[in-house]
Amino acid sequence: MTLLLKSIQAGAIAASLLASPVVFAQKADSPQSKKDVIAKILKIQQPAIEALTMGVLSRPVNELAAKAAPALRNVPEAKREATAKQIDADLRKFLEDNAKPLVDKGMKLAPSTMGVALDEKFTEDELKQLLAWLESPVSKKFAESSQELQSLYTKKLIDDNGKQLDEKFTALQQNVAKQLGLEAGPAPAASAPKPAAKPAPTPTPKK
Repeated sequence: MTLLLKSIQAGAIAASLLASPVVFAQKADSPQSKKDVIAKILKIQQPAIEALTMGVLSRPVNELAAKAAPALRNVPEAKREATAKQIDADLRKFLEDNAKPLVDKGMKLAPSTMGVALDEKFTEDELKQLLAWLESPVSKKFAESSQELQSLYTKKLIDDNGKQLDEKFTALQQNVAKQLGLEAGPAPAASAPKPAAKPAPTPTPKK
């Protein structure tokens, strides 16, 4: 079950990468010109770093929602819809409350991790070539198109293989449940994913 992460606004990062006190602490002998190139590369890559950080935050929330989906049937039918909406709100609030602080911390870590790695693995000339590519119109166009390309690929992959995977996963789920002495619930359909705005609710004890 995928949460609607697009609604989360990570916000602009006010602090400049060049102002970070931990920038290139492990490579003090590098020339300033090389440090400047790396700082520019990291700044261009800021959206990708933010997305990576959000993935770290959202992954366990998505896993919690997916694992909790079968527990919805344990909630009395009269309370089921209200419970689902409340859980949805709780999950979203968790992401909204923690998104910007974690992104801010992640951006401060980027120079001392990614920056140092770039410094160690690339020469200054190679970094200048990389920066030239990242600043080029073709690179920017490719970056803007990457999400669409991934979406087209994912949709086609699911359309062509979703039904077959559903059947195999259902058989696997039933086999595992049988070995555990449990009743296997219906498997989530890969060929027909539910809307992102409806994350799976967590279990609610019966009264």
